[in-house]
Amino acid sequence: MREELDAAIAAFDGETGVARITLNRPDALNALNGQLRADVETAFERFREVDDEADGAAVRVVVIEGAGDRAFCAGADVNEFSGDGPATNASRPVQEIVEDFPAPVVAKIDGYCLGGGFELALACDLRYASESSRLGLPEVDLGIIPGAGGVQYVARLAGPAVARELAMTGEHVPAAEAADLGLVNDAFADDDFEAAVEAVVETLASKPPLSLRAIKESALLSTQVGLAEGRRYDRARFPRLLATEDHAEGARAFREDGYEPEFVGR
Repeated sequence: MREELDAAIAAFDGETGVARITLNRPDALNALNGQLRADVETAFERFREVDDEADGAAVRVVVIEGAGDRAFCAGADVNEFSGDGPATNASRPVQEIVEDFPAPVVAKIDGYCLGGGFELALACDLRYASESSRLGLPEVDLGIIPGAGGVQYVARLAGPAVARELAMTGEHVPAAEAADLGLVNDAFADDDFEAAVEAVVETLASKPPLSLRAIKESALLSTQVGLAEGRRYDRARFPRLLATEDHAEGARAFREDGYEPEFVGR
């Protein structure tokens, strides 16, 4: 499946279970305008349809990347700002759409990742950047604040002091520093970036998809509830996963040396 939307490209490989969203406004550094937000929402709706129609969890992982070689996403399109914030055609914030999608979502960051683009990446489950990439929250220089949770995300990942510094100075952080702060999972040399990220995506696609979905939900829940309630979720989900075909497949691979499991999402 490959669908060219107005400002994004949605693609799904049924053999690998890898879905991709390409933010396709390279001349504008893939800045988020109303149409691009709506296209991201549409792409995730398409992937949900694929998943719902399949016998099992068809979508193993979603990768979001930017078109061109200059930016993942340089932020919201300031030409569409109003007193209420950037214009949007999407029914919900893109960050919420990313978090609500059941499968893990990977941000593949190559180039500028700023403002709303950084907030989009922060909503993803995993983030990988090329070493030449720059990340930041420059909204302060426009006399505003990150309006889609940027300060909240950074505070949860790297602490309130780091969140204050990034948002108050508006500075762009090199990818290696972002990795040291925990804002991205890893920063790869530019020449190795493509292969390194695709290796991570391939690994995720090979794992039991129902387990990955439960891990994503548990991790997100950890930012919303106390430890006791989070443990209750994990305890409740554990026996359900024990009853799946994928658990039986994984257990067989554990017992039988050389057996390669094939997980089907059931």
